[in-house]
Amino acid sequence: MFLIIIFVIVLLIIGVISLWLTLYALHIKRQSYEEALKFQRKYYDISFYEDLEKDEYKIEGYEGYVLRVWLLYNPVPSDRYIIITHGHTDNHIGMLKYAKMYIEFGFNVIIYDIRAHGENADTICTFSIKEAKDLDILIKDTKKRYRDISVLGIHGESLGAATTIAVLRYKPEIDFAVADCPFAEITGVFKGVLKQMHLPAMLIYPASMWAKLIYGYSFSQMRPVDGLRDNEIPVLFIHGEDDGYIVPSNSKELKDATKGYSELHLIPGADHAASMLTAPDEYRRIVRKFLTKLSDKYIPGVED
Repeated sequence: MFLIIIFVIVLLIIGVISLWLTLYALHIKRQSYEEALKFQRKYYDISFYEDLEKDEYKIEGYEGYVLRVWLLYNPVPSDRYIIITHGHTDNHIGMLKYAKMYIEFGFNVIIYDIRAHGENADTICTFSIKEAKDLDILIKDTKKRYRDISVLGIHGESLGAATTIAVLRYKPEIDFAVADCPFAEITGVFKGVLKQMHLPAMLIYPASMWAKLIYGYSFSQMRPVDGLRDNEIPVLFIHGEDDGYIVPSNSKELKDATKGYSELHLIPGADHAASMLTAPDEYRRIVRKFLTKLSDKYIPGVED
């Protein structure tokens, strides 16, 4: 009887902790615009942003969820566009470090707040499932809204990179994708987080069951790698060599999975989502070389 009581208590403890982990993972603590601007100004020159002509609008994403979107017009009229998707807890402001590069390359830049982030309505983060469906709708909206498009690419960081990969399963009408430190599947990432919290990695499995029971999605379904099975869109993978949160092997797995042309570049000394901060000139060179290799029309006239 005593052993049965102990067993029940242990199960209850596991159930409570795993439920907390589920709620903690899916209900994020979002960063404010002010916090994002403070960070950007500390590490990057974003003075260019203030002078750009902008359009701000909203679209209805998957299941009618409303997303806030901004178009940053290139100072030199252009028919080339890039959609940049931010990472976990961040917002569109956090993508200005990439926006500057693409503005210099002659692109109009679209940035947006992904679901549950920025000033969008409260909801859960599904780690690429619904986010990819939102991005697919945004791509379609962009093609319809801006009729002059000759080139359209997508670029994402961290969760945004995973979303950038996951959307490829829907065969979007885009010319290229750039994925900076994406995860191949979220379960492995969460296991690493649990170890850092000094908790058993196996807790991810009951937590995944809670996620499926409460929200309809298990962690095992959050697998951007599955979006690459038939993908032929060129993809550039960039990953910090010292990334301890989403380890570089994720990008290697994703690169191996795609059928289309792909490249993988590791940035020495760069931690998670810090490749642009660590090696900005090298980052710019890698992206430029990738795009010019695909087509001279992507960034004509831009020098290293």
